[in-house]
Amino acid sequence: MGMKNSYQEKQDLAVLTETITEDQKDLVVYNDDFNTFDHVINTLIKVCKHTTEQAEQCTWIIHYRGKCSVKNGTFDELKPMRTSICEAGIDAKIQ
Repeated sequence: MGMKNSYQEKQDLAVLTETITEDQKDLVVYNDDFNTFDHVINTLIKVCKHTTEQAEQCTWIIHYRGKCSVKNGTFDELKPMRTSICEAGIDAKIQ
């Protein structure tokens, strides 16, 4: 009987892990030619609760690679952040 419970717990955990992974999305910020580094950094600190260092690193990645995933979470968690970033004039999408 102990083996059955152990197996069932592992099966339940596998389903839970898969569900959590499927629900995770990325908030991606894109590079443009008009927002300053300081504006993007300050927006990431304010909206995504990044540290200064995190925000600076993300901003450099956005600048050199054209985009960066600045936050991950569920769609519902990321939607208000995306809205705030876009209202600040920065292009962002949830993927």
